[in-house]
Amino acid sequence: MTTAPALQISNLSKRFGGALALDGVALSVARGEVHGLLGSNGSGKSTLIKVLAGFHTPEPGAEVRLYGRLAPLPIPGPRVRALGLAFVHQHLGLIPSLSVTENLRLGTLATASRWRIDWQAEHDSAAAVFARYDLALDPRAEVARLSPVQQALLAIVRAVEDLRGASREPGVLVLDEPTPFLPRAGVEQLFRLVRATVAEGASVIFVSHDVDEVREITDRATILRDGKLIDTVVTTRTSHDAFVERIIGRSMSAYGGAAKARPAAAPAVQVEGLAGPGVGPVTLDIAPGEILGLTGLIGAGYDAVPALLYGARRARAGRLRIAGRALPLSGMEPQAALARGIVYLPADRLGAAGVGSLPVGDNVGLPVLGRLKRGLALLSRDINSHAAQLGAQAGVKPNLPALPLSALSGGNAQKALLAKWLQIEPQLLLLDEPTQGVDVGARQDIWDALDRAASGGACVLIGSTDYEQLAQLCHRVLVFSRGQILTELTGADLTKDRIAEACFRSTSLPERSPA
Repeated sequence: MTTAPALQISNLSKRFGGALALDGVALSVARGEVHGLLGSNGSGKSTLIKVLAGFHTPEPGAEVRLYGRLAPLPIPGPRVRALGLAFVHQHLGLIPSLSVTENLRLGTLATASRWRIDWQAEHDSAAAVFARYDLALDPRAEVARLSPVQQALLAIVRAVEDLRGASREPGVLVLDEPTPFLPRAGVEQLFRLVRATVAEGASVIFVSHDVDEVREITDRATILRDGKLIDTVVTTRTSHDAFVERIIGRSMSAYGGAAKARPAAAPAVQVEGLAGPGVGPVTLDIAPGEILGLTGLIGAGYDAVPALLYGARRARAGRLRIAGRALPLSGMEPQAALARGIVYLPADRLGAAGVGSLPVGDNVGLPVLGRLKRGLALLSRDINSHAAQLGAQAGVKPNLPALPLSALSGGNAQKALLAKWLQIEPQLLLLDEPTQGVDVGARQDIWDALDRAASGGACVLIGSTDYEQLAQLCHRVLVFSRGQILTELTGADLTKDRIAEACFRSTSLPERSPA
């Protein structure tokens, strides 16, 4: 075994047409290291990973070495694992209808020349693997029945085991955005598995938009911007703001964490006695120009409130007063909510919030199709022209309305969907996890857009587990426990740490009967 780095990349460039997606990037990952890879959408992270996976051919002059050995470029896809590379992407690549064992051994079972499979032995072998990593996974369980956390852990273990069987070296495991849709407890479990993996000698490249997660799990981190290497830093010596400033190329002064004073105007929105599945009774109000945050631990019920107010979920009881008119929430429907100036942006961008297969223009133009008609005609060019104007204002990249929504990155899709609703100047804007899985550059753009909406007099209600976002963006935060409001944080108490403390303190409270 050599002492060379597990992975060493030098002079890596990749051109698409006339644009450089990667420009002379260098990266070195030590043995037994967790190495972060950060950058805004379009920074080159995905292109770098696809070069390593054999999907892209780099420009001449690039070198990739694994454990000191020069890898052929382009890297032959079938040889990736033998060279010492394995990948776990956000969508995991599991087959839901198969068992845990079948997914774990998929590569072996698909290529083995055996006329009979001893399933008992396979299940026992899988159980031994999971025991080694201290994971409680049932080898016989159908993957579709596993939680998202369990599925992510299974995908990681499979990648590590594939490396173990295919490569002479411990290998380099690339985790591409594995955590955006996991609860905090799931992230901690995944991190324990990552630490166990490097303890056995492997190296991990951890790709994430979450700076705090990178600071928690990595030893060093490399930041890309516009295809170029900006810096490689020692994680423990680099502050959160220093990371963000390197990623986006500007300071965080616009959101310095200073406490916001709640607008002095009388409430424009009042919610009284809201009750629904797992929630209630909830009473709250929002002043014009106020951004109100709702949060809590998973299952606390805060995330149901926006959907119940919009009618996307059926409320059992409650009343909403907006623009001087009281509306019963038990019969609320989305069309009635829209008619009263209420809009809702769910967390599921390509399902509940937008239609991934439809063009961006169609998604963005939906609320204003009546304005875009020419007599009885509705022309695609008019829809796309309108969407292009909105996209330019919102900073959507690429600003190509004919593209399907699913072709955009998460951050750009979210900017487009937010612009879709902001164009009608709503009185009440309801959002569920508005920056989940969004890079820090797009996050700043979204925060700016919400600030502008509030400055224009809109009432903004955000349900989120992103404590940093809530602390920096909101005027007040309501912390939920067991479906009810536990406490309100304002002023100097409105910090990331105080929000987290209030959420976790809720676990020590006695049970309360739901309404």
